[in-house]
Amino acid sequence: MEFGDDIEQTPKGKFHCKLCDVNVPNKASLEDHLKGRKHQKLSSVRDTRRAQETKSVFVSGFMRETSQLQLADYFQQFGPVAEVIMDKEKGVYAFVEFSETKGLQSALSHPHHSLEGQKLRVKPRERKEFRYIPKKKQDPKNSLLSLEDLSQELCQAASVNEQMQRVVESFQLSESEKKVRALLVELLQEVFTEFFPECQIVPFGSSVNTFDIHCCDLDLFLDLENTKTFQARAKSCSEQQTGECHSEDARSEDSILSDIDLSTASPAEVLDLVAAVLRKCVPGVHKVQALSSARLPVVKFSHRELGLQGDITINNRLAVRNTRFLQLCSRLDMRVRPLVYAIRYWAKQKQLAGNPFGGGPLMNNYALTLLVIFFLQNRDPPVVPAVDQLKELACEEEECVIEGWDCTFPSQPIAVPPSRNTEDLCTLLAGFFSFYAQFDFAGSVISLREGRALPITSFLSKDQGEEGEQDKARDPAPKTPRLGPVNVLDPFELSHNVAGNLNERTQKNLRRECEEAAKYCRSLQYQRKSAKGKAWGLVRLFVPCGSSAHGPPGAAERHLVIGIPFRAAVLPDAVRHQLHSAGDLFRQLWFEKVSHAVVTVFRDVLKCSVEPAGSPRKAGHTGQSSGKDAGLLGCCSSSSGLAGKIAFAVGQTAITGGDGDENRKSIHEENNNCDVDTSLSESGKEHRPLNSDQGGVKRALPSGDDMTMSPSSKKQRLDSSDKSATACWHCLLWHRVWAARRKVRRDLLKSLPAASRPEGGSVELETQVTECIAQEQPTAEKLLEFSLEAEVLGGTENTQTVLKFTPGDDQAGLFQDFFHFLESFLPKMTEKLLEKLE
Repeated sequence: MEFGDDIEQTPKGKFHCKLCDVNVPNKASLEDHLKGRKHQKLSSVRDTRRAQETKSVFVSGFMRETSQLQLADYFQQFGPVAEVIMDKEKGVYAFVEFSETKGLQSALSHPHHSLEGQKLRVKPRERKEFRYIPKKKQDPKNSLLSLEDLSQELCQAASVNEQMQRVVESFQLSESEKKVRALLVELLQEVFTEFFPECQIVPFGSSVNTFDIHCCDLDLFLDLENTKTFQARAKSCSEQQTGECHSEDARSEDSILSDIDLSTASPAEVLDLVAAVLRKCVPGVHKVQALSSARLPVVKFSHRELGLQGDITINNRLAVRNTRFLQLCSRLDMRVRPLVYAIRYWAKQKQLAGNPFGGGPLMNNYALTLLVIFFLQNRDPPVVPAVDQLKELACEEEECVIEGWDCTFPSQPIAVPPSRNTEDLCTLLAGFFSFYAQFDFAGSVISLREGRALPITSFLSKDQGEEGEQDKARDPAPKTPRLGPVNVLDPFELSHNVAGNLNERTQKNLRRECEEAAKYCRSLQYQRKSAKGKAWGLVRLFVPCGSSAHGPPGAAERHLVIGIPFRAAVLPDAVRHQLHSAGDLFRQLWFEKVSHAVVTVFRDVLKCSVEPAGSPRKAGHTGQSSGKDAGLLGCCSSSSGLAGKIAFAVGQTAITGGDGDENRKSIHEENNNCDVDTSLSESGKEHRPLNSDQGGVKRALPSGDDMTMSPSSKKQRLDSSDKSATACWHCLLWHRVWAARRKVRRDLLKSLPAASRPEGGSVELETQVTECIAQEQPTAEKLLEFSLEAEVLGGTENTQTVLKFTPGDDQAGLFQDFFHFLESFLPKMTEKLLEKLE
């Protein structure tokens, strides 16, 4: 198969991954799946298992009291033993893995095996097909309170404030659960001290940050700093008094430290030792797994009797400090905890957070909590102060620097003046939804350290090694945050975007759900208890996603709109620098480049005829644009600034950069001499044509009712002082470019030599696909006619270019199919062209 034995094609043209047991709709999605974390991880695990099987033997017949160490010592005579895996429940069989296949062959060739008088049965390990087994559903007795039970509890409350308090009481850990976790931490501390003298087990995360819930993981930090000092002291003592040192430090010779030097050992080596201690010495612990390649290496484990899952890290001091920060915030104001609990549960119900498999494009609880704290920092007056303000209130003894990051803040809430904000929980919850319903996620970076949203342009030009002195003082690490649709900086590790895993879809869902919640919070159903016993307050707010439709039926079908979001990560460095230099006007400059790319997709990739709206069309146009036609294809009206009146030229030189400044200058000169009016009439469909007899003469600006704006212009765009940038085109489609495109692409790739095949999903490949479709229709006739209006939304809107389509005469009913194809194709191709900007 083209993609290997793991992939098979279904009769309907889709693909099925046997390894991950998932279906994907098309080839592009399949390529993304094969590069994804889940498939890569399962492939790695399967390769490891297969390698283990080729060097392992199955052993049985030994006594139940036989230990793994005894088996390892016995089979060591045949070759180095890498690991012994024993059935811990019954203790009647084991797998012995050799470091080399020679040891395996030697053990199998030996005629008789005997250990402590017992005859051993040794045979090759059975090779089984690797299968992915999804995680079992959580035990119902340990699951969170159901919405039905919670709803009954909440409806009995007298106010929304009381409902939020009851949410906390329903989900927080009970005193008995806290005691059980504390006992497990004590047990782990006792065991690990035997192997790592003077170490410390420090809990952090959900269990102790005051935002705990039932069944949350037990996150632990193994602090080995004192152990390293202990080991160095013992080594020094041993060198000075060889064999005569009677201090307690000599215990290290009998501990696990005798086999490793912590000062030089790699994290992976230390994690393997931690996993070995958990696996062999802690009662009740099972499913131990060391993840050395994760962003933060960790050892995962489960405790059978307690039904707990836990993590142990060895280099995560910042997470411990973050936990202390969240503890401080919740103790500064009693409204913080109820607000966080309510919003976390709301986000889980709306499928915005709480991915059961970890990772993925959903928001984690830590990022969601930071959003709540940032909102509280921006109330008037603030409920919680900014981190920089907290730093000023800390004393010298509380100064803390971890890995170069300033993590200073007071240890006790008494050092922080109480908030003068008197809003109740009901008002704050409604304010949270209104705040983020209007927040400019794509154009801002949320900074809890400064307590304000920073413009994304200030991060676009930051390269490693090119920071200014002020940046170095605040951001000592050479890294800059990975920008994405949502940017939330960690309060201390300023290079970490805690929401960096989110994609555009999640961001749009977050905004939409906030808008819906904000609208509901303005109703009496939210603010007042129902006298008839109906659901009210938080109950209706917690209705799961999909249970109620958003907006009136058919609303989506009435608007033929495609959005292209602002994504700084895909732009070349030179363009990022330009946007950074543009400051508050960066959206207009970005809109210019996006419009260039959009018209190029229609004209060059899909072979449409594209002309400025209102200009006369040439008779008999066949869709093949001449060099002259490639000049001016659209115009934009905007406020002064950036380059005065922005006009668009979308020739190939404009997309790729051409001859640089000289080429750009000629384009602007041509545009300034060829203005095209793009104003809309009141209907929003008819365009005012430019008088073609007056070439180069600008039409007078309309006034009064003629300056009617489109419905979307009622919302704030860009800046309060700027008007939106818009552009309009008239397009003719000559071929069914959406029909059988996948098959044509597949046949085209097969017909081309491997060395000359275009990159999958590239502009070059899609252009050739269109040309192949066009060749099958030698006599081109006008298939579809439509107009296209583009405008950029910013400020309190999600920064994006919105493309509004208005179909012309479509008696054959083809436009809906074409538009459905464009919804995924147009943003993808536009992004590809933006990546090539110079």
